[in-house]
Amino acid sequence: MPTSPEPPGPAQRDLDLYDIAFLAGGGRRVAETALITLRDRGVIKVRGSRARPGDTPVEQGEIHPVERSLAELCAELDDIAVLLDFVRRGPEVVLIRAQLMSDGSLTCFRHRVTALGRRRLAQAQARGTWPAHVFEGSTALKDRRLARTLDNASLPSGLGRALARMGRALDPDHGASGSDGPDHGSSGGGGGGGD
Repeated sequence: MPTSPEPPGPAQRDLDLYDIAFLAGGGRRVAETALITLRDRGVIKVRGSRARPGDTPVEQGEIHPVERSLAELCAELDDIAVLLDFVRRGPEVVLIRAQLMSDGSLTCFRHRVTALGRRRLAQAQARGTWPAHVFEGSTALKDRRLARTLDNASLPSGLGRALARMGRALDPDHGASGSDGPDHGSSGGGGGGGD
């Protein structure tokens, strides 16, 4: 009696670009893949660490929910680190993770890729359907400027993020449009003598 290589369970669905991206690199890879895809289509423009809406309008029928989310956020937020963080934590990526958990590609507790998930990822990579950056991240990008932008586009977590936010709030030059702010001159008193 022949045995099947996979235990019986829910029917396996076909994985799309963003399912594969999640298996390869988690929510962050999903967000990066959406940014690269939209940039390549002209839906958004990337300049330095900023992203802005591009010249090509978003077609509702042919756009993935993750792409739609990023395109809509791009109209409000332009910092790539913030955009990627919002998309990574968004409901669209949470849904991808839940679907991958339900079909056995991710563990339920720590969301790690299972043997089935690794096998499906390897099969997708062997087919050669998706771009290399989906599997390998920014290191596979030919556009080195974009690769550097993505590598540098990370928000510090926890305390680091809170301190960065406080620093921007206390910075007199952050968001200032002129010199009408208070004078923040130094009162000295710093130096110390040495022997």
